[in-house]
Amino acid sequence: MKLAVEWIVLLTFNCTMHYYERSIRFCTNYYKLNRISQFMLKRPIYNPDSFYHWCEMDIRFRDLDPLNHVNNAVFNTYLEEARVQFVQSVPDFRESMQEGKSFVLVHIELDYLKPIHYSDSLLIGSALVDLGNSSIKSFQAIYSKETHELKAVAETTGVWFDLTSQRPSRLPAIKITEKYFFKEFNNG
Repeated sequence: MKLAVEWIVLLTFNCTMHYYERSIRFCTNYYKLNRISQFMLKRPIYNPDSFYHWCEMDIRFRDLDPLNHVNNAVFNTYLEEARVQFVQSVPDFRESMQEGKSFVLVHIELDYLKPIHYSDSLLIGSALVDLGNSSIKSFQAIYSKETHELKAVAETTGVWFDLTSQRPSRLPAIKITEKYFFKEFNNG
C-alpha cells in the first residue's frame, strides 16, 4: 500500500540566529496528520473576549537564557501558573479541590511563535475546548501585554484526579459550561 506524502509546515526556533524560521517536514503517516489539533493551527489575534480567564505575568531575569530571551522551558511554567489560576477561578473545580481532587496534566502541545524578552509583560489567556468524563482539554495563548503580539499557543489535556485513591475521578458538574470555552472571533 502506497502512502501519500503530506506536507506539514512547522515553526521551529533557530537559537543561533535569534529568529524563527520555517521548516518543512514530511508526514508519511496520514494518522499523524489528522492528530494535529485544530486549535494548535490557530493563531488568534488578541481579543479579551476569546478566553474566559486572563493572567498577567512579569518576566523575571532568572527566566532568561544566554541568548537574552525567555528559555523555552519557562513558557511551560507561565502556562502552568495560568492553568492553575484558571482551574481555581471555576467555582465547581475549586469546591471539588477542597474535597481532595486536583487537575493532573497528562499532555501538552506547545508552539513557540515569537521570542519573549526581559522587557515584556505577558497576558495569558486560558479557556476550555473540550470536557470528557474525567478529562479537560484547554487552549492557551501567550501575548505581549504592551503590543498584544502572539508569542505562543498551547493545548493541554488534564485529568481530574482523586488525591486519596490516586485514580482519575469524574469531573464535577459545571454550571454554565459554555462561558468557560474558547470563543473564536473572525479576525478579518
